[in-house]
Amino acid sequence: MSRSALIENVTAMLEDAGFAVSDRCVIRPKSFDVAARRGDDLVFLKILGNVDALDAPTGAEMRRLGHYLHGTPMVVGLRTRDEELERGVVYFRHGVPVISPDTALDFFVEGVPPLVYAAPGGLYVNIDGDILADEREERGWSLGRLATELGVSRRTVSKYEDGMNASIDVAVKLEDAFGDALTSPVDVLDGADEVRDAEPTPDDPEADPEDEPIVAVLTRAGFDVHPTVRAPFNAVGEDTNRPEGLLTGHSSLTDAAVKRARIMASVGRITRTRAVYFVDESNQESIGGTAIIERAELERIDDPDTFRDLLKERGDDTETEA
Repeated sequence: MSRSALIENVTAMLEDAGFAVSDRCVIRPKSFDVAARRGDDLVFLKILGNVDALDAPTGAEMRRLGHYLHGTPMVVGLRTRDEELERGVVYFRHGVPVISPDTALDFFVEGVPPLVYAAPGGLYVNIDGDILADEREERGWSLGRLATELGVSRRTVSKYEDGMNASIDVAVKLEDAFGDALTSPVDVLDGADEVRDAEPTPDDPEADPEDEPIVAVLTRAGFDVHPTVRAPFNAVGEDTNRPEGLLTGHSSLTDAAVKRARIMASVGRITRTRAVYFVDESNQESIGGTAIIERAELERIDDPDTFRDLLKERGDDTETEA
């Protein structure tokens, strides 16, 4: 299956599951292909045939976008190396959860979350330690008795009851022994934080020196500006005064810039953020819902409310031709 066909299939699946899906990000380089939202659940999806194609810089940017835009970065892919991704298993690449299309279908459409995750050494599951301890005590089993049943040490059983996860083999033995489900799902929409190694959000890249006037105005207007290098926008602005965000772009108003502005507007509608594109000169005030502001016009703005009013005025879904 071609990558384009795979993206179309995953997008259709998300729409069937009730997600609103952004336009496909076709500007290169790109850290994600589509953004999708269902209620409060927001995901940034990279869709790949071979998930090993996700490199570290792209993974880092996906994680930054998830953090600043309050969503979950995720990869949907078919295989790794020469192996197909297994159904019902969550993998990881550079801190980003990875699932197969079948797992995505089970989760998003059928409402069946994955129970297994891959980590160095094999496949693992979450063990509900409190339930395990209750079951063991109800049967009057000592730690040693359960350890013998599982073929592990008493210390390991104690760790299971304290919340340590277990291999698939141990999970099967536990369910054989107690007959009850002791496993809990992997929380994919929270980035699977409970099972992957805890890592801080990667640091922002350095801002382009040419962007300093733009950053200065945005900062005065109350935004913390986070540059990007692989997204269809140049930066994400976090509003320090209200629960709003801002996607920003800048360049001459070329055909490519118009395409980028339209993508930004589409992504902005999914992420519930405004989008603005700064240009040298333009006869348009809006492109598809992305506000267009000339650099000279921006530099004359010295009042945060003026800037916000301009964003609101121009950032609608109509295009104004001069």
